[in-house]
Parts: sequence; C-alpha cells; structure tokens
Amino acid sequence: MSVLPLVFTSGWASGINAYAVVLLLGLFGATGLTDEVPESLQRPEVLIAAGVLFACEAVADKIPYVDSVWDSVHTVIRPVSGAVVAALLAGQSGSLSELAAGAIGGSSALASHTVKAGTRMAVNTSPEPFSNFVLSTAEDLGVAGIITFAMFNPQAAAIIAAVLLVTGLVVLYFLISRIRRFLRRRAQRREEKRLAERVGRRPD
Repeated sequence: MSVLPLVFTSGWASGINAYAVVLLLGLFGATGLTDEVPESLQRPEVLIAAGVLFACEAVADKIPYVDSVWDSVHTVIRPVSGAVVAALLAGQSGSLSELAAGAIGGSSALASHTVKAGTRMAVNTSPEPFSNFVLSTAEDLGVAGIITFAMFNPQAAAIIAAVLLVTGLVVLYFLISRIRRFLRRRAQRREEKRLAERVGRRPD
C-alpha cells in the first residue's frame, strides 16, 4: 500500500491538469528523481505530447468561457488519465492492485475535475476577465507544487490533496447559485442568437 498516497495525489492533480501530471511524473522519472514512475511515462514521445497539450491547456484555461468549454471536453479525459496514471504507478510498485489504484485515481480525478469545472462556471459569471487568469495560474502552480512534494513526502501530499478536495467540494456547494445563473445567461444568449438569426432570414 506504499504507493496509495501517490496514487490519490496524482488522481486529484489529474482532475485539475492531467497533462501537467503526466509531464511532471515523466520528467521526475526520466531524471532519476524517483523510481516510482513507470518507463511508459518517461518515453520522449509521451513527454512531448504532454508538454504540447499542457501548453494548449495553459492558454485555453485562462480565457473566460473557453475554459468551461475546455473543461467540458475533459470531463472524460481527466478521470481516465487519473485512472491510467494510478494503475501504472501501482503496477510499477507492485504494492497495490492496479484495478484498485485505477478506481482511486479515477474517482479522485473526477471529484477534483467537478470542483474545477464548477468553480470556473461560477467565476465566468463575473464581468471582469482577470479571475480566470489568477485562478488558472494558481491551479497550475498548485499541481506542480503538490506533485513535486509528493515525490519527497507522499503521505503529507496526500493529506494536503484530500483537504483541498474537501474544501473545494464545500466551496462548490455554496457556488451552485452562481453556476445556475451562468447557465441561465448562456441559455438566454443562445436564444437571443437564434431570434436574431430568424429575423435576419426574413424576406423584405
């Protein structure tokens, strides 16, 4: 069970930025910082792909409304990535069933993704665009920091990830009203666009 804290932490981080997790773990393994990372995550093509996708996410994640679209697309990708990374870590260490690790990693990734996506919907109800940039930057730094910390103290990192996850879920509960307002505004804009298109098609 020694790999369990790293499995949970990587799952939580994958729900926020799966590409950063793959990139960081691969680099840590390739540089010899840890023996917990399987060779499949250290392959050059995997690191290049993760780096390119991380760069794309770093841009998309900081643009209002584009970030919510990006989150919607990654509703499946992030939990699957968290489950795969967790299973690979478990297979590398041999101290935890790969199936159990995948379930833990995927579940924690889905939970943190839900917090991230819901929080972004609430932030997008604000008229100013700077909140997205600040929040996205904090998320990137948080993922990088906790994955790095997990390499040296996985138990403490897992506790921090668990606290952040619970806190995020509590905050999300109180942001539901803002999220609903965001969804109503988006539906209203779509309806206004449809009406404008219908008016534009009417013959003179």
